[in-house]
Amino acid sequence: MHKIATLVAAFALLPASAQAQVESDPARLRADVEKLVSFGTRHTLSSPDHPTRGIGAARRWAAAEFARIGKACRGCITVEQIDRRFTGPRAPNGVNVVNVLGVQKGTGNPDDIIIISAHIDSRVSDVADFTSDAPGANDDASGVALVLEAARILSKETFAPTIIYAALSGEEQGLWGGRLIAETARARGWQVRALLNNDIVGNTQGQDGRTVADRVRVFSEGIRASESTVETMARRGSGGEDDGPSRALMRAAQRVGKARSDIGLEVFGVRRPDRFARGGDHLPALELGYPAIRFTVGVENYDHQHQDIRVEGDRKFGDTIDEMDFPYLAKVTALNIALIRELASAPAAPASAMLGGALTSDTQVSWADVPGAARYKVYWRRADAHDWEQSAETTDTKLTLPGVIVDDHFAGVAAISENGAESAITFAGLPPR
Repeated sequence: MHKIATLVAAFALLPASAQAQVESDPARLRADVEKLVSFGTRHTLSSPDHPTRGIGAARRWAAAEFARIGKACRGCITVEQIDRRFTGPRAPNGVNVVNVLGVQKGTGNPDDIIIISAHIDSRVSDVADFTSDAPGANDDASGVALVLEAARILSKETFAPTIIYAALSGEEQGLWGGRLIAETARARGWQVRALLNNDIVGNTQGQDGRTVADRVRVFSEGIRASESTVETMARRGSGGEDDGPSRALMRAAQRVGKARSDIGLEVFGVRRPDRFARGGDHLPALELGYPAIRFTVGVENYDHQHQDIRVEGDRKFGDTIDEMDFPYLAKVTALNIALIRELASAPAAPASAMLGGALTSDTQVSWADVPGAARYKVYWRRADAHDWEQSAETTDTKLTLPGVIVDDHFAGVAAISENGAESAITFAGLPPR
């Protein structure tokens, strides 16, 4: 006998414990960005050894910050640096790329991982120029400051999965830091629940003068870059092009954003892997099959990205700190923290889910049991809708939806903890033939 709870709204409120947490501090975010800017340039090919200028000094400072946070929480965060030499068109002589990680080990499976990342390197107009000042305030000191602030706040709490706070190098040379952490995850057998990449998250004034202070864009892939042809055809047969794991992660961000209306940010879910004809450090993770999304400001100003510092007529160029909005950055930080808290407090998403009900007027949904799940929420929507419309809860691992014709609907399943925290939703596809 199925134990079906009363239908509830698809975007339920988060647990009460998630509503009254310390919010991010705009002044502290500003101080971190100022410090990163003070290194002059953080170009990946700049000095790894100079005590006060260049990528090496910036990475040592980030490592010291993670260590300081870890000391404050009595060792809950440890510091690790991973590195590899990369060679490519933007570094023809090769360069050692170093990622600085703050690792908050969870109480459960040590390979159950959530990653929040940003890139610490910067550049000017000429991507090969590693000597000119490249403050990289918004791109991407804003993201590194966000990652550090998330570590400060979340280190005061305990979670079952391990949280990795990552300052990546080599993004501007070819997404090398992103590739390094993704391939490290594969080599170590990490089960990555989510990678949240934050890149350009601290301005509200756009190129055309418009101001967008109440929205953040979240980019996600639909059809998976990692899928084989067989897997792609199976997804095509199920109609799941809009429901891969990264798209589910985007929807989780939207759900958290709506539940946490006090943060004051609309999550604009953009249905493409990244901005048009551009990329970021989450893309290598997608290539290896890990759920990953990118957070970016609601509107960009291209005069303050990848530019030499200069003035031409009445136009100012350069990625400088005066072009940033720190109360806005604090909101994006708070959203990331709320999403990590929700995902880390929930069980993992079901590994798989299947649909049944062909040639009947009812839909059957079944899924793999999830350790630690107190119950499950089954979502469904009409096949012409983008977002989940209805839901029901059960303690079983299967559910029949009376009168819901399977031909006309999509369904998915989330796992829920005892305190109500909810995983991302696993799309229910056709059973294997």
